[in-house]
Amino acid sequence: MPLPLMISDLISASINTESSDKAELIQTHISFIILTDSYVYKIKKPVNLGFLDFSTIEKRRFYCMQELELNRRLSPDIYIGLLEVRKREGHFFYDGKGELVDYAIKMRRIPEDLMMLNLLKKGAVDLQMVENVARTIADFHRDAQRGDAISTFGRPEAVRENIKENFLQTERYIGKTVSYEKYHAIKEYALDFINQNSALFKKRMDKGRIRDCHGDIHMEHVCIADKIYIYDCIEFNDRFRYGDVASDIAFLAMDLDFHEEKKLSDKFVESYIKASGDEEIMLLIDFYKCYRACVRAKVDSFELDDPSLSEEEKEEAGRIARKYFDLAFCYAGK
Repeated sequence: MPLPLMISDLISASINTESSDKAELIQTHISFIILTDSYVYKIKKPVNLGFLDFSTIEKRRFYCMQELELNRRLSPDIYIGLLEVRKREGHFFYDGKGELVDYAIKMRRIPEDLMMLNLLKKGAVDLQMVENVARTIADFHRDAQRGDAISTFGRPEAVRENIKENFLQTERYIGKTVSYEKYHAIKEYALDFINQNSALFKKRMDKGRIRDCHGDIHMEHVCIADKIYIYDCIEFNDRFRYGDVASDIAFLAMDLDFHEEKKLSDKFVESYIKASGDEEIMLLIDFYKCYRACVRAKVDSFELDDPSLSEEEKEEAGRIARKYFDLAFCYAGK
């Protein structure tokens, strides 16, 4: 599909601003991301998907500011600031004169070869690295905001809402990315776990284990460079970010399992427990790993309905979604 004129112009503006030889465009279902040699420009798409709403310029500005504030908790050196997108003489530019039409987040570009997933593919992630990542996250969780309003997201009812929403949104993929039997077995396990462990969920609330977390910690959001950078947290919906710290670390542990690195996954969880003193996590880790695997399966299943993707891309998305559902099935002890 042809690019919007605004994005085409901003690609040129990015090259000119940074005196870069070229710029690369990456699209997600919610953002246009322009990469130059040294910087990244992120523009939110004007979409309303129910669980996020970027449909107006006011909302896009608000969530841009949220993204900057929240991600500076773990990566203050990366998130530079907010740029205005202005239109003059029929073209679009960063800042300057003209009609204000949108906003862009400017970030420093992280070396791709130092991303945790790329390091893993090269066999360069070791036990010491995952221990360092675990300590970084434990320190972050220790200082993360908490309070009565945030703690309510740890209630069994709130956790159940997230679980049920996941299954409601993936039901239409039964027979495509998950079998009827596996879908219902995973669902039964998850809902039974909540029903049988309501006292544990409430105990976690009482202990202050429900925090303003990251919400999306997997290897594509971790960079191991001069220090550890963890970026791109959930800014668009507090419900997906507020939660048990066990759910936050379960995402990365699950991601390592998905890539068949169980030794590293176990070391990561063990190191987090040692750094945080939170031994109860072992009672919850498989439940939250199962939830996180279902979230990833859902996201990849959604790509089957994306008209901009080729049949080959959809086939690959389906394969990955099935693998995530299989992993969730394993966590469910089935």
